[in-house]
Amino acid sequence: MRIGELARAAAVSTKTIRFYEQSGLLPEPPRTSSGYRDYSPDVAHRLEFIRTAQAAGLPLTEIRDILAIRDTGQAPCDHVSQLIDRHLGNVRRRIADLRATEEDLRQLQERAAIYTTVSCTSTEVCGIFTR
Repeated sequence: MRIGELARAAAVSTKTIRFYEQSGLLPEPPRTSSGYRDYSPDVAHRLEFIRTAQAAGLPLTEIRDILAIRDTGQAPCDHVSQLIDRHLGNVRRRIADLRATEEDLRQLQERAAIYTTVSCTSTEVCGIFTR
């Protein structure tokens, strides 16, 4: 299958396919006698995996590691499970941080509602942020 066919089948651009090849996510395909890349239909499944893993927040370095495990013939499921656990923990921490920031902003919003330009003194940059 040529690169254009693969791109359509996997719903990615040919530029993306070339980038993934250069990044080591896709093996270099064999070439036809006229020099065109000749992809196996299995590459479309690999591209689907890459896109799904990226959508889940995995960076390309981790995706490359997963693919390397699979390419040795081993199932990467334990490794993937650990990555998911770590990423989920990170997301939960970010959510907690965002909730704390939201509360801080809500309190500042309440202060801002009672402050006016007249109530600020000349020594304050902005009384809303001064406690």
